[in-house]
Amino acid sequence: MASRTGRCSGCGAILLIPPEVQTIRCAVCQCISTVRPYDHRWNQIHNAFGAVNRVRGRTSYPTSGTICSANSGNVPPPTPALSPPSTYGKKRALLCGLNYRGKSYGLKGGINDVKCMKYLLTQTLGFPTDSILMLTEDETDPFKIPTKQNIRKALRWLVQGCQSEDSLVFHYSGHSSRQRDYDNDELDGFDEALCPLDHETEGLIIDDEINATIVRPLPGGVTLHTIIDACYSGTMLDLPFLCRMNREGYYIWEDHRRSDSNVYKGTSGGLALCFSACDDDQISADTNAFTGTKTRTGAMTFSFIQAVQNEPGLTYGRLLTAMRSAIREAKNGLKLNGPIAALVNKALFRLQPQEPQLSSSEKFDIYSRKFVL
Repeated sequence: MASRTGRCSGCGAILLIPPEVQTIRCAVCQCISTVRPYDHRWNQIHNAFGAVNRVRGRTSYPTSGTICSANSGNVPPPTPALSPPSTYGKKRALLCGLNYRGKSYGLKGGINDVKCMKYLLTQTLGFPTDSILMLTEDETDPFKIPTKQNIRKALRWLVQGCQSEDSLVFHYSGHSSRQRDYDNDELDGFDEALCPLDHETEGLIIDDEINATIVRPLPGGVTLHTIIDACYSGTMLDLPFLCRMNREGYYIWEDHRRSDSNVYKGTSGGLALCFSACDDDQISADTNAFTGTKTRTGAMTFSFIQAVQNEPGLTYGRLLTAMRSAIREAKNGLKLNGPIAALVNKALFRLQPQEPQLSSSEKFDIYSRKFVL
């Protein structure tokens, strides 16, 4: 009997199912799925359709995510560049930058942001180039265009096979939105969501799915840092705790778990942290203000990079306050300096109100824990 494929009932990942197996555990999210009994007749029908399509002169490619066996009768599509990098086991990053070219709501800084983040990761923080996957509209590989399906695959790639002491990074710069929360797991009654390039036809990627894909599977010893430069992004990862800080730097951890919900939003022992451009009811700026040129960037991405570049060894608390101060100062027309500013020539005068946020899967002292990627 030949192996067959199915989808995980938890995260939707493709599973290769051995014959006569009735249940299978997903390697990504550890969920146990029940599978249908093997039917040899279905395999014959499947191969027959593959033969018919080849006779007609066209190749029948399997649907996105399908695994092809050597004797399936189908010619496999080009392999997506989403296999674990050669530096597997230490550092891995997914960078998504969207400008939505040709749209009335187009941005100009999303792709610049991820290019600058890649520079920071490789030149300052020790991430090998081949450990970084970038999705932008500039890519020629169709699997690296930030569509909904490609972003979903890339998120699964980011956490696949992660082990203790791994450092994972997810950076997104683009549009986001809010929608009514229908499963009653949000304190404010709204789900936050990312807007893929094809969101008008394929829909949004909501925070519930993001949490299930890259937060819940994290095993002990793995750390995930997420940087979301988008509007309404305060709780984009749906993490249990939000660091509520005032302008003087005093903070408390707000518990965002609903007592009447049984949905688990934490990890499987790892640590997940998220820096967001603004609160859930605020908008973020795509601007050109740090050096006065026409090059635009996200205000939050620039302030994050500048703080990390200029202050090695800073704490999470210092990083958050530095980002907020930089945005407030830029809003007041004060120039900021530093190697990243000189590198990318960006600036920030006409800012929309925004306060970067920090959320986490666990509480900790933000002024004593060092920021480490």
